Amino acid sequence: MQFINPKIDYAFKKIFGSQQSHNILISFLNALLYDGKPTIQDLEIIDPYLAPKIRGIKDSYVDVKATIKDTSDRTSSVIIEMQVLNVEGFENRILYNAAKADPGQLIIDNDYTDLEPVIVLTIADFEVFPELEQSISHFMLKDKIYLTDYPIYDIELVFVELPKFRKELAELETLTDKWIYFMKSAQKLDSIPLVMQTVPEISQAFELAKKANMTPDYRNYHL
Repeated sequence: MQFINPKIDYAFKKIFGSQQSHNILISFLNALLYDGKPTIQDLEIIDPYLAPKIRGIKDSYVDVKATIKDTSDRTSSVIIEMQVLNVEGFENRILYNAAKADPGQLIIDNDYTDLEPVIVLTIADFEVFPELEQSISHFMLKDKIYLTDYPIYDIELVFVELPKFRKELAELETLTDKWIYFMKSAQKLDSIPLVMQTVPEISQAFELAKKANMTPDYRNYHL
């Protein structure tokens, strides 16, 4: 059995952004955004094309986009990007996509308090912050001098740096460990490890990642 590299654009979108991905994406986001806690109760995977509402504004694409609802019934927009190469302007694009995540949600009759929080989750196959040891970092708005939090937590940038995760298969314990290991190592495996089979959503992700499930044109192009 062979699995496609989930970091490849087509595979990432198939695993996390297709019609079969609802429960997979809930588990994945709970693992990476909320430390494995069952915070997300439901979500809707939506068109990831960020269509500009103002003439002349630059188009932008993301890998997966969803609207999530948490245990407090709060709704947020989540943008998920898999970034393999550290290209110039990468950090700027993240801010740009966050700023225009829902350009049409505030209509004339709405109040600013109706704006949904935005979370941008970036999985990077390189080190983004060499000065930090942790593999997952969360950024929010703070005062420049005193580091006081801005009173509204409605923009959050989350980075998962895959090279910093160094646990081996036998060391995997948490849901977060298992999902990051899946992202790093699925393409190197020839079967679904027993420790991963304990999470049904990860088993489903492996099924979607089977090379046998890919179209002939896609297999020929990426093998």
